[in-house]
Amino acid sequence: MDDAFVARAQETLAKDTSVVPEFWQNKYKTEASVNWDKFYNRHTTNFFKDRHWTDREFEELRPGHTFSEQNPVLLEIGCGVGNFIWPVLERNPNLKVFACDFSPRAVGFVKAHEAYSEDRCHAFVCDITKDRLSDTIPPHSVDIVSAIFVFSALPPEKQAQAVKNITEILKPGGRVLFRDYAMYDLAQLRFKPGHKLEDNLYVRQDGTLSYYFTVERLRELFVQHGGMVEQENGYTVKRLVNVKKNIDSERIFAQAKFQAPIDSSAIDEAMAGTRLLDTSDAAQSDRMAMRTD
Repeated sequence: MDDAFVARAQETLAKDTSVVPEFWQNKYKTEASVNWDKFYNRHTTNFFKDRHWTDREFEELRPGHTFSEQNPVLLEIGCGVGNFIWPVLERNPNLKVFACDFSPRAVGFVKAHEAYSEDRCHAFVCDITKDRLSDTIPPHSVDIVSAIFVFSALPPEKQAQAVKNITEILKPGGRVLFRDYAMYDLAQLRFKPGHKLEDNLYVRQDGTLSYYFTVERLRELFVQHGGMVEQENGYTVKRLVNVKKNIDSERIFAQAKFQAPIDSSAIDEAMAGTRLLDTSDAAQSDRMAMRTD
């Protein structure tokens, strides 16, 4: 992103000074899982393509990597209907996968897939902002957590709770592989007035949320709050060209890797002030044309 692009993007965002009324902000946030369940009811398994690109971006997902030599365990949070799961299982015959989503309908589609087998994949419903992953997955047993286009669906004030939840099941030295929307992404710039809840947080026509990250925000979540070690943290820019629709622009994603320290006490110290809400404590998604997650 050059300075001229950033300046134009900032000018575009500065024009949108209105925010969604507080009642609707709270409603969209508390009904996030309901709106995603409605999304999958409408689109079933036909909306997203299988993510065959993930091993090009994350070497940990390639056969022959150090992790794959040890019968690794992977957790995918926000698994949707399994578009990440099936390619990664096919490439890595020794991999065991846990997969969760807060949409019961999405998890049902995963379990109904012809490739689903409990021997290699266990899918379950979980809202990672309030349901403990360690109730289903043994503590500190997961080598890799994939967080690909999932944190953007969470309200910002609940993202640190989700990080804490992840740290409870991640092995010392385990890694989080992160990719999501970044600030100034084309999708953010295309929102019309009336969709903004707060800075970098928007609601789509279908009621689903979309948050746009900075590298600073990721560092705050995973290093400051999560006690993890930052291995990679930056922006990935993909040019989008569609001659038919007269589109020539850039998609901007935040991509990062964070590693749990070998000494788990560092995580405990960082997370001391961040409480994972119990279910009793927690208040309870026009599809966006440019959505590519």
